[in-house]
Amino acid sequence: MESAKPPTQVWTRETDAAAPVKKRDLWLAMKRGFRGRCPRCGEGKLFCAYLKVANNCSACGLDFTPHRADDLPAYLVIVIVGHLVVPLALMIETEYSPPVALQLAIYLPLTLVLSLVLLQPVKGTVVGLQWALRMHGFDESGYNDDPPEWPNPTIREGTSRGGDD
Repeated sequence: MESAKPPTQVWTRETDAAAPVKKRDLWLAMKRGFRGRCPRCGEGKLFCAYLKVANNCSACGLDFTPHRADDLPAYLVIVIVGHLVVPLALMIETEYSPPVALQLAIYLPLTLVLSLVLLQPVKGTVVGLQWALRMHGFDESGYNDDPPEWPNPTIREGTSRGGDD
């Protein structure tokens, strides 16, 4: 007697179109993440510490725990800072040829400061990208993609958009 196997499901464009999914604005989510805000509503804070992503949004309740930024923000910061500092170093070396000690006194702190300044915004951008593309658990339909109505009475009691209260 043969065991019953469930039929194999094959993904096609038609089967994917059977479940229409609301498209998320990629650039808006990345911009909000760059500013350290929730990629869905743009109001709640994304980070609870310098590089520690909060568990959820304080304004709309979006769960941030599925994010998997891992090492990508660090790699991107290395690429960005390298593309800024190396041409500057080459230009200064060819034009002025300063002593090595002076170059080290300029380039090392510059590299450190640029890296520290860019790391959090780049990580926020990566989390926003993951949310917009429904990556790593952000695809689950356990929550509504629409941000809450303004003002959220549980968060902002007595405020208005215009600020003319």
